[in-house]
Amino acid sequence: MKDVEKIDIQTTPAGAIVTVKVVPGASRDKVVGVLGDAIKVAVSAPAEKGKANDAVAQTLAKALHVPVRSVSLVHGQTNPRKQFLIADLDAETVRNRLFVK
Repeated sequence: MKDVEKIDIQTTPAGAIVTVKVVPGASRDKVVGVLGDAIKVAVSAPAEKGKANDAVAQTLAKALHVPVRSVSLVHGQTNPRKQFLIADLDAETVRNRLFVK
């Protein structure tokens, strides 16, 4: 996929922190691609009471083949640009699992 190397993913002792641009209210939940330095994720849930955040966590977990408990929101609770921690994965593993088919 084009521009994968531009995604802001940081490896930390706890795991990888991924920058995500969320598009709530979509027709289905999926990782759409790259938007600037973020992973663009569309979810069908509305942006209210954390529903979209939960849907993004579930979508990322499915795409990365990790349990949903391994994905947690660390920044951007009410912002469309968010950062999620993917526990126990490094940046390169996240890139490979998301975009290498």
